[in-house]
Amino acid sequence: MLHTFTTRQWNDTFSDTEQQQATHQLEHGKILYFPDLAFSLAPNEQPFLSPDVADPHAKNISYYAVQHKLWGVQRLTDQERIQLQSMMDRFSRYATQLVQSLLPHYANHLILARTSFRPVQISDRKTSYRKDDKRLHVDAFPSSPNQGKRILRVFCNINSQGEERVWRVGEPFEEVVNRFVPQIAKPFPGTASVLRLLKITKSYRTLYDHYMLQIHDKMKADNDYQQHAPQQEVHFPSGSTWIVQTDHVSHAAMRGQHVLEQTFYLPVAAMREEACSPLRVLEKKLNQQLV
Repeated sequence: MLHTFTTRQWNDTFSDTEQQQATHQLEHGKILYFPDLAFSLAPNEQPFLSPDVADPHAKNISYYAVQHKLWGVQRLTDQERIQLQSMMDRFSRYATQLVQSLLPHYANHLILARTSFRPVQISDRKTSYRKDDKRLHVDAFPSSPNQGKRILRVFCNINSQGEERVWRVGEPFEEVVNRFVPQIAKPFPGTASVLRLLKITKSYRTLYDHYMLQIHDKMKADNDYQQHAPQQEVHFPSGSTWIVQTDHVSHAAMRGQHVLEQTFYLPVAAMREEACSPLRVLEKKLNQQLV
């Protein structure tokens, strides 16, 4: 489940063997784990380790490096907003450097997406089942279809009190597909165009996005599945980092506070083994092209 690296530096170099193993393990549903790779905060950044900085109406504090845009915050002065944005921008650059060094086969194809900061204790969060990340799921976004691209994420536990980030990791994606896809109906003709026209989605929702979103929702809605599906608890200590393709790995975040995360999108064609991608697994199961 975990493939461990001993690096302590975000700008470390990796051997060809390490790079090949990392790519293989990641594409086959493993989590790349760095138990000693910490992200250090400057003294003026320590006050951000408080749930008070997060807008309670937003799921996370978000930063989009391409536009230098920060949102999901409250009660910050202009100077504090600049400092928080600088912290998240630094993490985005560090995470990008790590992924490009460890997974050079992806380097020229990665699409930088949002950076998030999660200062709220996740075990205390009350929300609808669809938004409840304490329930096993694979990632799919209702308003932001990714049209088959992989979702690659770098997480870092920056909790200053030593609290672990605790996940549940579920069964292989192929088993998830076999369990839930037979329950999913095809979308009504024209649905994707209407959603795009009404700006409910930011881009066209392909058949792939339809099936992934339905799998996500059905996993979270199934209480029996949440309790009895094959799963294992994984603990990520403070000061550790992990990389995972969250569209592939069934996961749930159960406990923990103060986590940074960087999302990347990756075209399926950039993978070494396309057959491992959710897109190709679903296409094989349904015997049809989905994008």
